[in-house]
Amino acid sequence: MEPTATEHAPAPYPLRTHQRQALDAVEEAEAAGARRSWVVLPPGAGKTLVGLDTARRRARTTVVLGPNTAIQSQWLRGWEELTNEPGSATRSLDQRFTALTYQALATFDPDDEVDEEGEEKPGETAGSLLDRLHPNGLALVERLKEVGDLTLVLDECHHLLEVWGQLLRDVLAELPDAFVLGLTATPPDTLTEDQKELVDELFGDSVFTVSIPAVVREGDLAPFAELAWLTTPTARENDWLAEQGERFLELTTALSDPTYGSVSFFDHVQRRWLDEPTPSEEYDATLRMVHAELLPRPDGVRLAERHRHDPTADDWMLLLEGWAALLRTTDRDAAVLERIRDVLPSVGYQLTKRGIRRGRSPVDRVLARSEAKTVALSQIVEAEHANLGNRLRMLVLCDHEQATATLPSDLDGVISPQAGSARLALEHLLDSHPDLQPLLVTGRTVAGSAATLTALKEYVATYSPDLGATLEVVDGILEGRWTSREWVPWVTAFFEEGHAHVLVGTRGLLGEGWDARAVTGLVDLTTATTSTAVVQTRGRALRTDPYWPEKVALTWSVVCVSEDHPKGGNDWDRFVRKHAGFYGVDAEGDVVNGVAHVDAGLSPYAAPPVDTFDEVNARMLTRSERRDAIREAWQVGTPYVDTVVHTVRILPSTPTPTVIVPAPVVMHGDDLRVRDERLHPWRPHLSVAIGLVISLLAFALNLTPAVVIGLGLVTMLGIQSFIAVDRGRRLADDLAAPPSIEQIAYAVADALHGAGLAPVGADGVRVEIDPMGERRCSLEGVDAAVSAMFANALDEVVSPMGAPRYVLPRWVLAGPIDNYDGVKAALGLLRPDGEVWHSVPSVLGTTGRRAQTFAAAWDHWVGGGPAIYTGSPEGEGVLVTHRGSDPFAVTTVLRTTWR
Repeated sequence: MEPTATEHAPAPYPLRTHQRQALDAVEEAEAAGARRSWVVLPPGAGKTLVGLDTARRRARTTVVLGPNTAIQSQWLRGWEELTNEPGSATRSLDQRFTALTYQALATFDPDDEVDEEGEEKPGETAGSLLDRLHPNGLALVERLKEVGDLTLVLDECHHLLEVWGQLLRDVLAELPDAFVLGLTATPPDTLTEDQKELVDELFGDSVFTVSIPAVVREGDLAPFAELAWLTTPTARENDWLAEQGERFLELTTALSDPTYGSVSFFDHVQRRWLDEPTPSEEYDATLRMVHAELLPRPDGVRLAERHRHDPTADDWMLLLEGWAALLRTTDRDAAVLERIRDVLPSVGYQLTKRGIRRGRSPVDRVLARSEAKTVALSQIVEAEHANLGNRLRMLVLCDHEQATATLPSDLDGVISPQAGSARLALEHLLDSHPDLQPLLVTGRTVAGSAATLTALKEYVATYSPDLGATLEVVDGILEGRWTSREWVPWVTAFFEEGHAHVLVGTRGLLGEGWDARAVTGLVDLTTATTSTAVVQTRGRALRTDPYWPEKVALTWSVVCVSEDHPKGGNDWDRFVRKHAGFYGVDAEGDVVNGVAHVDAGLSPYAAPPVDTFDEVNARMLTRSERRDAIREAWQVGTPYVDTVVHTVRILPSTPTPTVIVPAPVVMHGDDLRVRDERLHPWRPHLSVAIGLVISLLAFALNLTPAVVIGLGLVTMLGIQSFIAVDRGRRLADDLAAPPSIEQIAYAVADALHGAGLAPVGADGVRVEIDPMGERRCSLEGVDAAVSAMFANALDEVVSPMGAPRYVLPRWVLAGPIDNYDGVKAALGLLRPDGEVWHSVPSVLGTTGRRAQTFAAAWDHWVGGGPAIYTGSPEGEGVLVTHRGSDPFAVTTVLRTTWR
C-alpha cells in the first residue's frame, strides 16, 4: 500500500502528556524490534487516539477489534475525523482502516459475565479454539493472514484474557508479520496468574502504564470521589433471610454444648488453634471467635483489624470441617453429622465424603438484587438532583436488561423476577422521578416514558429526517430501522444535551468504552468484581466536560447487608472486592486504595453495624454536597510521582505526644546513652554562682579563709547534688518510658537499608499524626515493593509475637522511678532491671546476618541485645514464654496511598 498524506505527519490534535508518552514508548519498542506492544491507559485517558495515531503513521492496513458496537463506532468516527479517510465496519478489509467487534471472531457477551445469583462465570481458557470459531471468524483470520504486514489493534484486550484465554494466542500465531498493539485500562498487577503468563508470552512487560490518579492530577480526567449507600433488605426479603439463617444459628448455638458430639467443638478449636497457634486462615477464624467471646482470649494476643468482627459463615466452615472429621465413633456423632449435612445448604455449603464444599444458595441473589437497592437508587438520584439541578447527568449501570433465569421456587414472592434488572430500575425511576426523563438503552432496546421517547424521536428527526421517519413509540420502546451502533450515539447526544437527566443501561454496552463527557455521576448496581469491570465501570464518569471545567464526578456503590443471616455480608464482600486495588481520594485528602477512600471508618473485613448505616449515608450525602473540597483534595496540576506508598496506621491504646522525636535516652546494655542536649547531671549550674556569693558574703563578714572556702564548697556541693539527682531522676524517667513508634520505624528502616533491601534508611521514614493521635508511618523515596516490605516489617514488630525465626530483647527500667534511681543515674550506676522481647520481622529474619543487622539498628534506636534464633534452646525458651505478648498495645491498619 502506498504511503498516504497523513503518514508521518504531526498529529492534527494536540496530544495529552500521557498520550504522547505512550506513543513514544510504542515507537521506541518497535524501533528496538518489538512487534507487539501493550499499553495501559485508564478509561478517558485517550487510548483510542493512541491507537488511531499509531495507525495513521503506518502505511499498512489497520484492523481494530473492540468489545462492542459503541466502541466500534467511536473508532470509525475517530478515524474519519483524524484523517478524513473512510473507515470500514465489514470483514472485507477493503479499506486502509477497519473497525470490528470481537464478535467478528467469536461470540462474546459482557452482559453474560455474571449469573442471576451475582456469581462471576469462568471464561473459556482450555485448548486450541481456532477450529471452534464461527465460519465467518475463520474467514476473517484467513483475510488477516492474506494482508500480512498489517497493524492489529486490540482495544480493551483484557477481554481476550478473561473470556477467550488461548484464543488470542492461537490467532496471533497465525499472524507472525502483524504489528500488534494491545490497549487496555486494566493495570498489569491486577491480572490473574494465568493472565500474567499469557501476557508475558504474547507481549512481555507493558511499554507504557499510567494510573488513574496520575491522569486526574494531570487534569485529563475529572476529579472524583467514591461513595457508598448502605441499605438493608426489605422487610419481606429480610424475613426470608432470617428464616434461612435461623437453622444455622441453632446449629452454632448447639456447638457451645460440650456434649454435642463425642468431641467438644470449642475445646477442639482452642486446642488446635489457640494453644499452639500457627498463622493460617483457621487461626484467623479462631481469633474472630475470640472477638465474639465464644472462646477465651489468650494472654497477650492482640486482635488485628481482620479479627475485630464476628465470625462469618466461611469461618465456621473452616473450623467445622476439621471437627466434623473427628465425629466418627458414636450414634450421637452420626446424628450431629446428619444435622450439619441438613443445615449447611442454607448458607451455601454441603457436607460431602471429602469434607465441606461450597455449594449454591439463593441468598446472594436476594442481597445482590434486593428491591431496597432500587429505593436507594431513587434517594441517590434525588440527592444529586438537589446538588446539581439541571446539570445532573446520572448514569445507572446494571448487569442485565432483564432477568432471564426462572426464580427458584423458594424465592417466589420474596423478590421480583426482574429484581436487579435495568428494566426494573427504569420502572422505579419513572415512578419516582418522571421529571428527570429517565431513559434506558441496551444492545437491544431504547425505552422510557412515551413523552421522553417522543422527544428523542423528534430530536433524531431534526438531524436525520430519514431515520427519524422510521421510528415509532410502541409500549414504552422506541422502535425503528436502526441498530445499537446507530441508536447509542443518538441517545448519548440526547442525554448529554440534558433532554434526559438519568440514563439506565447495562455494563456490557455502556460500562466500557462508551464516551459521554457530561456524565456527572454513576450509580453502580452491577455485581461483577473483576478488575476490568471495576476500572471500566468507574471510567464512565471520569471524562472531563469542556462545558463544565469544574466538573467533579461521584460514583455511588449501593450495598445491601443483613445481620439476620450468616451470609448477610456477601454484598459487602463484593463491594470490598470492587475497591481493592482502586484508588480514590478520601475525606482527608489522601489518595488511598480500597474502601478506606470511601470512608475512613469502613473496614475491608466486615460491614459496619446496621444501626450505623444512617450515619454513614449522612456522611456520604455531606461529601456529595462538597464537590469543591473533592476537587481541591486532588490538587490538579501539582507534581506527582505516580507511585504507591504502603502505610502503617498505628493508633496507641493511650494518647501519645504529638511531637515526633526519638526517645532522648537509650540503654545499650551497661551503657546509658543520651541523645538530646540536656546538661550532664554534674555540670555546674547556678550552684557555682550561689557558692561564690556566699563566699563573698563570708569574706565581707571577716570570716576566716577556711570558713569562707568551706561555706562556698558546701553550698555548691549541696545545690549541685540536688540538681544532679533531679536531672538523674528525669533521665531515669525517660529511660523507663517505652520507645516511640518513630524509634521502631527508624530501626526497621535502617535495618532494611543495612541489609541491602532498601535504598534509604531512617532518613526516609515519614510519620504523620492526625488529631486523634494516629500515626501514619511510611518509607519515602522507594518503590512500591520496598514500601510494602517496610510497612509489613513495621507491622510485625509492633504486633504480638507469633512464631518468628529470630527474637531480640529491649532493655527496660521498671517504674516507678524514685530518688534512688536519680542518685544511681547521677553516679553512672543506673542499669536495666528487665527485658522485653520482640520479633525480628520475617524479611529480616531469613538469615542470621540480616537478623543481626536488625539487632544493630534496634540497639541504636531502641536499645537491646543481639538477635537470638528461636530454633536454639535459648530462643525456644523465649518463644514459649513470650509468644502472644503485646509490648506496644497498639492497633494497626495497613493502607496503600498514591503519591
